Amino acid sequence: MKYQEKIEILSDKYDVSGAIVASIANVESNFNEKAVSNKGALGVMQLMPSTAEWLAEKTGIEYDKEKLFDGEYCLELGAYYISFLIDFFDDERLAICAYNAGQGNVSYWLTNKQYSSDGKTLDYIPFEETRNYLAKVLNQYNYYKNKYK
Repeated sequence: MKYQEKIEILSDKYDVSGAIVASIANVESNFNEKAVSNKGALGVMQLMPSTAEWLAEKTGIEYDKEKLFDGEYCLELGAYYISFLIDFFDDERLAICAYNAGQGNVSYWLTNKQYSSDGKTLDYIPFEETRNYLAKVLNQYNYYKNKYK
């Protein structure tokens, strides 16, 4: 599998499931390091340049927008981001939603009784794209969970 060794290293480094990292990379770009979205997200992990710059600062990695097209560089920032979101929300599903919809949107949804009855889980995800994204990532996770420790 493409990038398996790098994902395993990053999984240990950032204490995040390699299966989740691989699932997100697969759904985001099908592991295409040259991918560019219509919204400007770049690389294998489809990071927005502004988010990637913030992640690079948080990790102490030198930021270079062009390096987002380097699969290993982009995976490093993306793996850290997933780990950060899991720590922030204390929930993998919420972290996956936030990777797609943004941390601010998911935080807001948790405070809105229309979307969350307990403030900790989502009863309803208002963005159809994010509902579909979560389903796709979880589907891929079922494939990758036996391939990563």
